[in-house]
Amino acid sequence: MISEPTIILSGTDPDLPQNVPLGIARYNNLREMARGGSAVLRSGFDCVTGRTVAIKSLLPETRHDRREQRRLLREARVTAQLQHPNTVPVYDIGNDEVEGMYFVMKRISGENFFEILKRIARGDEATIAAFPTEARLEIVASACQALAYSHARGVIHRDFKPENIWVGNFGEVILLDWGVAKVWGHADDNEPINRSVLKPRESDGEQLRTLTGGGQRPGTPLYMSPEQVDGNRGIDERTDIFSAGVVLYEMLAIREPFRGADINETFDNIKNKEIPPPSERSPERDIPKAADDVVMRAIQKRPSQRFQSMREFIDAVRAIDC
Repeated sequence: MISEPTIILSGTDPDLPQNVPLGIARYNNLREMARGGSAVLRSGFDCVTGRTVAIKSLLPETRHDRREQRRLLREARVTAQLQHPNTVPVYDIGNDEVEGMYFVMKRISGENFFEILKRIARGDEATIAAFPTEARLEIVASACQALAYSHARGVIHRDFKPENIWVGNFGEVILLDWGVAKVWGHADDNEPINRSVLKPRESDGEQLRTLTGGGQRPGTPLYMSPEQVDGNRGIDERTDIFSAGVVLYEMLAIREPFRGADINETFDNIKNKEIPPPSERSPERDIPKAADDVVMRAIQKRPSQRFQSMREFIDAVRAIDC
């Protein structure tokens, strides 16, 4: 869990520093927070504003990849333009002479939602007490508020999952990682997210481990909608509703609904398998019938049979009486 930085007197000094460096050199005390396949997230201290920030930049091996540069810039600009309480503020976007493309965000204390679900799966009593079903439902509903806002502005997230929901130490819920977002009216030049027709990578089996087993999770497959699996470029906001339904199922049952032995089986489950509602999958968790109804409508195979707007889904989630 990331702690909140302490405000110190030197950070409020009224005198601006002389000869402020350009690019990432403006930030000192850089410390790695997280690393993905193409980018790294670091914390740093901004000597001008006197605050600790988060800086996302490409790794050395992807720094000169034009596709990765476009994807990072798209993520930065989409995030910057989605100004909502459940999105993270972007402070700066730049192209450093040494480290290449980067953007600077507010650094948020807390942890991602999946870490919370892992501890619940392991039976951690303190986490279960701190995050009962009602609290977890509100976390999902709050994250979906960011989706409702983005949908109203023509942006589909396409990667809604517990790892991308940040739960702050002071009640904040932030939806992160707009790197594969679809913006209406723009060519989709993001990296394809459907790998069903590709040769599975050697790490796919490792990525599709059980919820209680820990380890790295896949970036998208477990939460994809059937239309994403089919590679349909005509997706709309109902694909995010499907993913939100999967997250809601996992949050209630502490099990992913469509997990298969590998990615191809997972994709087949998403497209074709009828799964039991959360209360049947995890009868020991006393999941209310109303929650079953919301989940099963959200994860219908046909978009026309799901909730037709994110606001409708949020209202249904918040109406669940635990």
